[in-house]
Amino acid sequence: MPGAAFTRLYQQPSTVLAIFRRMLTHLAKTFVMSMLFLSHPVAISDLDLWVRPGFRKEKDQAINLLERLRIFKPVANPGKPRSYALTSPFVESLQNALTGAGDHRSFGVPCNTPAKDKPTIEQLDIYARKQWDGILGYMVGSTEGITISAQASSVPESVKKLLRDGQLVTGKTKNPAITQDGFAFVLQDVNAQVWTILIYYLGAAPDMNMDEVEVLSFLFMLGSLELGQDYSKANLTATQVHMLDDLTDFGLIYQSSSASKRFYPTRLATTLTSDASALASSATFASSAGRSSAGLSSSTRAADEAQGFILVETNYRVYAYTSSPLQIAILQLFSRIYARYSNMVAGKITRESIRKAVSMGITADQIISFLNTHAHAQMKRNTPILPPTVVDQIKLWQIENERMKATPGFLISDFANADEYKRACQYARDIAVLAWANDDKRMFFVTRVEQVAAYLKKPKAVASAGSASASAAATPKA
Repeated sequence: MPGAAFTRLYQQPSTVLAIFRRMLTHLAKTFVMSMLFLSHPVAISDLDLWVRPGFRKEKDQAINLLERLRIFKPVANPGKPRSYALTSPFVESLQNALTGAGDHRSFGVPCNTPAKDKPTIEQLDIYARKQWDGILGYMVGSTEGITISAQASSVPESVKKLLRDGQLVTGKTKNPAITQDGFAFVLQDVNAQVWTILIYYLGAAPDMNMDEVEVLSFLFMLGSLELGQDYSKANLTATQVHMLDDLTDFGLIYQSSSASKRFYPTRLATTLTSDASALASSATFASSAGRSSAGLSSSTRAADEAQGFILVETNYRVYAYTSSPLQIAILQLFSRIYARYSNMVAGKITRESIRKAVSMGITADQIISFLNTHAHAQMKRNTPILPPTVVDQIKLWQIENERMKATPGFLISDFANADEYKRACQYARDIAVLAWANDDKRMFFVTRVEQVAAYLKKPKAVASAGSASASAAATPKA
């Protein structure tokens, strides 16, 4: 993203607060807060004093991150050590967000008149789950042997087009085929799924004549809103009003109609910039199961997608306490289901089921992450959560036919001597961009080159800079 876009983005306090909370490491946050009310730049030597000895790697990573996000800017001081200052739009907006100063409506405008049929938080949760389950059901239902027609029928055409444009599904609308990226998508936790969809939506903004910066800023604003509160549309731009209709299809927004003068963010929206679960747990749905106003089937109300419903034994048997067709379909992607009950299914992870999953593009890490995320509370008392034998075997089954992994990046070579090579290689390792190194040939491979290139230009670091060439290298798996 160009620097001008960051400048516009940082004019909104809600955006700056979201980036500060979600995208910065603890050390980067410490640097920002320590410099937030300073009127002068801070020398790099002073930043070193703020970090305990032995944590140079973490310090370099924090500075690298702050520079890439245009939060830190280097300040030239001839004859003095290199210094850093916070960029002015970021400083002003973060100060306003933390102190409540400034005349802005970056955190939404609550309605000052009562609504006639205001939905409860439970109803908003049910609505969000229904919409999101529909999207996942449309994708998973395209897998051979799995049918979730009731879920797929409710997905709007605009959402189906976005899934196709994002290469999560391919083919015709009525008979889609889930892709390798699609399988990876459905196995992610809900928060990651939501952001994946929103990134695709952001990429499609120019085609819909919407400004990308305004779209991203509005998404960050939604993450700062309060669940259950109704907000006015009166002060929204035409782009933001259009976004509300689109986000209603995703389940992030609830509106009684598109002509309504108020909107309600669901849990999918209010958790965009937090660590909280994007969907309520099953206990919430159980408490609202008797409410006829929800208008949903008992199977949907009993869905237990959020977390805590899978048990895995050391003999590879899997027990899932769910009646959700969607959850059962996802389990079928990598396990063999052999028994179904009213509120539970039993299955087993086998060599054949894992190899079938791998052939569809699903990785062992994705399966393990899914099982960890949705592990039953009883399993989460253990350390590690999953039996190590099961984790190791899933990985072994995957690598039976795989030996190489492609890593895009930059090859740096042609160093004048061994000392120059070692210093540059160590710097790449310290900022966590080193992917591979060959000490004998004095060459190494990095995933990002900007910081390394700047380091190589320093006379004291390397007398004669190496050569860098962009490529994608095949490196052995660990």
